[in-house]
Amino acid sequence: MLNVCIILLHLSRKINIIKTTYSEEELIVLLKEKNENGFHYLYDHYSGALYGIVLRIVQSKEYAEEVIQDVFVKIWNSIHQYDASKGRFYTWMINIARNTAIDYLKSKGFQNELKNQPLPDFVYNSTELSTANHSVDYIGFNNVLENLEVDKQELINLSYYQGYTQHEISEKLKIPLGTVKTKMRNALMKLKDLLKDYQ
Repeated sequence: MLNVCIILLHLSRKINIIKTTYSEEELIVLLKEKNENGFHYLYDHYSGALYGIVLRIVQSKEYAEEVIQDVFVKIWNSIHQYDASKGRFYTWMINIARNTAIDYLKSKGFQNELKNQPLPDFVYNSTELSTANHSVDYIGFNNVLENLEVDKQELINLSYYQGYTQHEISEKLKIPLGTVKTKMRNALMKLKDLLKDYQ
């Protein structure tokens, strides 16, 4: 039912059926009440940005379209778990999008699909859709990241876009785990300050 609703939303976006503006607080209330207008508004105003995050992780438009549906289903089903005292609603949604995309990459179905895919096609698709191509950046996040020091950019990229744990980052970069944790905390604090201009 919800997947059908998502398909219909694509159509409604094109003809601008939904014109109402909601504050973040109003939107959260609507979603908790399972109000369909709230869901339409959520998808219409956040799908582009969340799609960009998912695409950057899965590096395939086909996979990203599949994952983004799961992201909105999870937001819809888990909205009662959102706690405003722990962070912004948008940040909460970003984490859902990121985790869903990483889980998708780690899933057995995805891994089996990669094994069965002819190598030349897979290499071609990966190159074409690689996030090294910065043409897909729905919220200007690449520009924000460029304001961080290079080492902080690398940590954010490894952790949030490639799905590395802090322990794995420590091994990959050959730096102590404590250093990774400190640098990551500093990077996120700096990033939080930079993102204030985008709120």
